[in-house]
Amino acid sequence: MKEKPQGLSLGRKLAFAFCDFFGGGIFNIINFIYPGYIVLAVGLPAYQAGVVMLIARFFDAVTDPLLGFISDRIRVRFNTRRGAMLISAPLVVVSMWLMFYPWGDPSLTVRFWAALGSYLFFVLIQSSIMIPYYSLSVEMTDDYTERARLTTVRLGFSIFSSIVCVALPGIIINAYEGNDGYIAMSLIFSVVFMICIAITSLFAKEGIPAPTKPEPFRILDLIRPFSLKPFRQYLAIFLSCQITMAIMSALFFFYIDFYFCSEATAAGESTMVGMLGAALMFGMQIVALPFYMAVIKKTSKTMAYILGSLLWIVGALALFAIPANSNPVFVYLLAAVLGFGISGPGLIPHAIFGDVVDCGALKFGERASGAFAGIANFANKVAQAIGVAIVMFILGLAGFVEQDISEGAALVLSQPETAQQAIIVVMALAPLVFMSVGIFFCTRYRLDKDKHAEVLAALEGSDEEKAAVLESL
Repeated sequence: MKEKPQGLSLGRKLAFAFCDFFGGGIFNIINFIYPGYIVLAVGLPAYQAGVVMLIARFFDAVTDPLLGFISDRIRVRFNTRRGAMLISAPLVVVSMWLMFYPWGDPSLTVRFWAALGSYLFFVLIQSSIMIPYYSLSVEMTDDYTERARLTTVRLGFSIFSSIVCVALPGIIINAYEGNDGYIAMSLIFSVVFMICIAITSLFAKEGIPAPTKPEPFRILDLIRPFSLKPFRQYLAIFLSCQITMAIMSALFFFYIDFYFCSEATAAGESTMVGMLGAALMFGMQIVALPFYMAVIKKTSKTMAYILGSLLWIVGALALFAIPANSNPVFVYLLAAVLGFGISGPGLIPHAIFGDVVDCGALKFGERASGAFAGIANFANKVAQAIGVAIVMFILGLAGFVEQDISEGAALVLSQPETAQQAIIVVMALAPLVFMSVGIFFCTRYRLDKDKHAEVLAALEGSDEEKAAVLESL
């Protein structure tokens, strides 16, 4: 009988979690800061900003599965994936500096291609770190509950980073004249990210031994995870959450600046409403983690997802009831409700990823974590890109005004009512539309704690036992 795995030490959990300071932080810098940067600093029209995001995702469609395959081979050859993360860590500094360099060429075409090229380089470096990191989460332990605990620690780092990366970038950017603040912000945060990635690379030692030799390469191996039903369900659950978060985060500061605090913005006054609201929302996500961990222990991981999704949907619909330029307490209360709701759906896809990879080992005869992580990372960035692209295309159609970067041009301090209404409608309805899809797939996901135990037992059983367990999922 297989021995029950030892629990991970707090030190190893913390070492593993450090890298998600980059994962969670860069998610919010991209979704909260980048849309405003690309239209208000680079001066691209909103629809072109959406095109940049979508092209990058086509690029990912090729690179992410390949990087996943390479990550699996590195794991076999060197008994670890962490070396690849360590090598990529310094390139985060270079790629973020290029991505937030305020290209000011008079030609719109030059600015478009400069923004696209720098963003493509960044997403390649991001993938070279996050794909091995996703895979590492599977290889720390194969215990169902211990993985949930590890994910909770990891998400705590991620959410804390989210707070920092929403609150501080704007302060840094505004402390400099012109667009120099974007360069300063990118250098400061990229150095911190590099250090966090290095800590995980050096100290988060895997707990599951690497295979002794890789399986022979077949081109279909890059997409074979799609043949696994629990993986397809996982992707739907994950994608629903990520696209909703991308949409709401991309619109959050637009909502604050151009609707809720529109009078102050039009007068050229800055407020702390957006920063405090975002910090409260992410802070409540941390507060809610023990609650969802308790739900997981008493029921299941999917129930935690469903409960959080329902609260998220109700909170978002409340946006329709909040008037412009009213008391900021409305924003703070709503941010708290949304944060508590988002915490559950944000936690669960990460918590179930390793369980799904174990099913892959049952079906394919090897734990190809990199291949699964490559597709998952691609799906994550597709969700973000689609979410931001939807936002930018809708805002463009609604008459959103981008910044004119020509010399002497006035700053954009207000938006037409059509753009304001588009912001509210999209933010309010996105959770209802997309999280309902996630809830639907949660009701069909069967890989709970008991089923996962059957999967682990069947790994050492006959082909008939493996087939029977897979059929039951």
